[in-house]
Amino acid sequence: MTVRQRSTRKRIHLAAHLPGVDNPTVRADPRSRSQIEFPSYEHLAHTAERGLFDFFLLAEGLRPSEDEGRIRDLDVVGRPEALTVLGALAGVTDRLGLAVTLNATFHEPYELARRLATLDHLSGGRAAWNVVVSSAFTGENFRRGGYLDRADDAYARAAEFVAAVRELWGSWTPDGVPRPFAHQGRHFDIAGEFGLPRSPQGHPVVIQAADSEEEREFAAATADVIFSRHGSLEAGRAFYADVKGRLAKYGRTSDDLKIMPGVTVVLGDTAAEARERAAGIQRQQVSPRNALRTPEWISDVDLSSHDPDGPLPETGPVAEPAITQERTRRADSVAVAEKGLPPLGRTREWGSPVPAKAQGLSIRQAVIEAGGGRQPFVGTPETVAAELDLIVRRDAADGFVLVPHLTPGGLDEFVDRVVPLLQERGAFRTEYEGTTLRSHLGLTDPVGKG
Repeated sequence: MTVRQRSTRKRIHLAAHLPGVDNPTVRADPRSRSQIEFPSYEHLAHTAERGLFDFFLLAEGLRPSEDEGRIRDLDVVGRPEALTVLGALAGVTDRLGLAVTLNATFHEPYELARRLATLDHLSGGRAAWNVVVSSAFTGENFRRGGYLDRADDAYARAAEFVAAVRELWGSWTPDGVPRPFAHQGRHFDIAGEFGLPRSPQGHPVVIQAADSEEEREFAAATADVIFSRHGSLEAGRAFYADVKGRLAKYGRTSDDLKIMPGVTVVLGDTAAEARERAAGIQRQQVSPRNALRTPEWISDVDLSSHDPDGPLPETGPVAEPAITQERTRRADSVAVAEKGLPPLGRTREWGSPVPAKAQGLSIRQAVIEAGGGRQPFVGTPETVAAELDLIVRRDAADGFVLVPHLTPGGLDEFVDRVVPLLQERGAFRTEYEGTTLRSHLGLTDPVGKG
């Protein structure tokens, strides 16, 4: 491959994510450390920066996941507030983007805009905001209580929220002159002067998860990055074409939005070793209780007397099962249930639903096979590097957000063994070419500066 070919080929964007709830961390691993103490975050951030990743996304769980009034047995409890943690990481990193999940349902535009702009200045233009909306379950922790319907008010409020925040960030001129702002809409009526000037990258990058029709349209209109669940080639190409095809009506081009699915990676010196490691990790990520509760959410049948490692029960789904928490059932699992198939069956290769009993799976095996929207990459470093490269070159993604199963060392092996192979292919940077997150992602300044 010539130097010219290397310079013009489509390159991969990489990021890392530490979830806030429903955490996939394998805490039984002897290498697992605290998810509360700062050195764990520092190690993950340093590894991501050493690997030349675009950003590190720290999620925020506003309420621990519960199941019948009990905190889920593998969830994280006691994690510090995410934006504060990233403020500390700004002082111990130089180039790595710092992304935080903040809720558009329970914040106010001025308050959130100021906090994010502060992080953007402290980090020299490396901040990002992962926009999420919330549910009745989370809303119980707030005085206002309740929630906004996802299909209507939640996304309408979130869209107006993002617009108002961007008006605040853009109210200063590029040369540092403050201007009054005024926003009047259905959800917000605010006016005044914003307290912080523009950052070196203009304003923070906006990230959003997207899967449903409402989410896709919202992301096409507002997001700089989509954190998606479609990591396989076929599903990724369809999602990629759909969302990118929506951009033109908002005056945007394909380069204005990066699609980066969340993925997991398990490596081995051989394919067989990698598969064995992956099976052990997945088994530890699905406790016996969760193995039973997940199909209960779909089938609305009490499985407490069943053996989680025994055969699937003779039960069928109901139209609308009653659950006590926000509906965290995965979309692929619900699709399987709605087709009247046994709970939670799907193949690994492309995520297509199949009857779980046809595979001869136990309850826990079925949950493992169906569970999680993150595409797994399991194999040797060479195989994984080739697969990641192929998916990006075939326009099924612009990059990937790695979700490690181990804290804090879950990125080490990927950075040491896969990143050099991607660099040899010319598929990944060999050094940071700019100082801001927008420069890493190849995004322009919001008003065309820099």
